[in-house]
Amino acid sequence: MEVNPNSQQPTGSNVAPKALGDVQRPGEYLRQIRISLARDIEDVAAELRIPQKSIEALEQDQYTLLPEATFIKGYYRSYAKYLNVDASEIIQRFDEIYENDTGLLSSHALNDSPIKIMGKLPGSTGGRNKKWGKRLVVAAVALLVILLLVLGVQKWSAKKSKDIDVPVQNTDVQVLPLNGAASSSLGDELVLNFSRPTSVHIVDGTGKVLSTGRKAETLTLHGSSPFQIRLDDAKAVSLSLNNEQISLSSYTVNGKAEFRLSR
Repeated sequence: MEVNPNSQQPTGSNVAPKALGDVQRPGEYLRQIRISLARDIEDVAAELRIPQKSIEALEQDQYTLLPEATFIKGYYRSYAKYLNVDASEIIQRFDEIYENDTGLLSSHALNDSPIKIMGKLPGSTGGRNKKWGKRLVVAAVALLVILLLVLGVQKWSAKKSKDIDVPVQNTDVQVLPLNGAASSSLGDELVLNFSRPTSVHIVDGTGKVLSTGRKAETLTLHGSSPFQIRLDDAKAVSLSLNNEQISLSSYTVNGKAEFRLSR
């Protein structure tokens, strides 16, 4: 049976606590809830698509073994929802003890994280400038077409009004958003192609697990950067972010790659 040395020890009862105790740590609280519901930790990890080691670290409140605070909060929210308990008190208690445990603020920036952060992508600025230039041109052309249509409708209405001597009512013209603006709500796009099956684990900047497990077919994922990515066989994967190919060689150790990717 797993025991958290930093929390109050259970009294031997399997009755779940009704709420988070005044000095109880959030991981210990969730562990007691899980045990009272007779849920195995392996089943929890499989259901939430979170590695079992991460679930164990959460229950033992060992934050130095986990990613940065943003991801830990995401894990806590998913775990609390799975156990059908309120996550707000858990997140509040986590904020109170995280700095004391790690020496970091629970809202510290990504550049404070010990996990390697990828630098700027070569040529990405120029590519974005070209994309924005094209979007501006398309927007200008669309506005010009709409303006011409409006003027044409007004002339046609005025001519018709003159012919039949009936006042013409003003026409409201709805300007629709460009396709590019609508698609931007999807966030950043990750595309992974596989030459052979391998295991992956990808979490976006909100803490949402986008994909985990063994994959063999092309994955197209959307989420908010930065992405936390783990590839068990990096040579079997080609990766692109927003249509820009990413080289994985400098982040591969013994065939595996684990890194943070940001646009």
